[in-house]
Amino acid sequence: MFIRLGYDIRFQITAPVPFIALLNVHSSREADLREPDILRTEPDLSIDQYADSFGNKCSRFVAPPGELRLHNSFVIEDSGEPDAVNVDARQLPVEDLPHDTLRYLLASRYCETDLLSNTALQMFGLTPPGWRRVQAICDWVHRHITFGYNFASPTKSAMQVMADQQGVCRDFQHLAIAFCRCLNIPARYVTGYLGDIGVPVTLPMDFSAWFEAYLDGHWWTFDARNNTPRIGRVLMAVGRDAADVAITTNFGSALLTQFTIVSDEIPANVAVVG
Repeated sequence: MFIRLGYDIRFQITAPVPFIALLNVHSSREADLREPDILRTEPDLSIDQYADSFGNKCSRFVAPPGELRLHNSFVIEDSGEPDAVNVDARQLPVEDLPHDTLRYLLASRYCETDLLSNTALQMFGLTPPGWRRVQAICDWVHRHITFGYNFASPTKSAMQVMADQQGVCRDFQHLAIAFCRCLNIPARYVTGYLGDIGVPVTLPMDFSAWFEAYLDGHWWTFDARNNTPRIGRVLMAVGRDAADVAITTNFGSALLTQFTIVSDEIPANVAVVG
């Protein structure tokens, strides 16, 4: 299947502002692109690109005063299969984990493992280790946390989500990630596209958050917010938590005036030229 992805994001700026944007698909999906994935700006700006310490593709530029528009529209090919499930995936002992997974066991800005360790052990310590333990965590978060855009807060951490029992998609993932890490399961935060393919359309399209757990030598997709395998996820960036994968970071004042995201399946009778 083919999916049309894109965005139209606009800011009003009063003085020159440096930006970092993580708006490209992850390198692991570049081979699936059928049209160029290019960040376009109005006005036309000089953009420097680099890979951060997590391997994410970052764009760096300085926006002048006035309106700044960031936009793109492109096509990606997808298997059309839902997220993979492997209930037999094992949890590896910490001493057997690859070096590069160890940072995903540590506390981070939004995932306070030191404050949640006793709670996680009490709640999930008797669950079967491996896939079933991660799924038990997702089941609990999905059942007990209430979703709502009005609950969004840029400072809300996993501990606060646990206390309030409400939040947006990133909050669901932060709490699940923290619980996993407390139980020695490497877990990392993911941002990307997730359209309403194969499910009823309920909310305006936005970038989405989910997480990945390292089991049996692989990173597996989990989603405490939706808690069901979905079709058409397109990964953009990974990190310890949302602080590492902000869609845009501006080093100065920039007023967001428009935020439109597209993730639509292309009908089978529509030709795609790659």
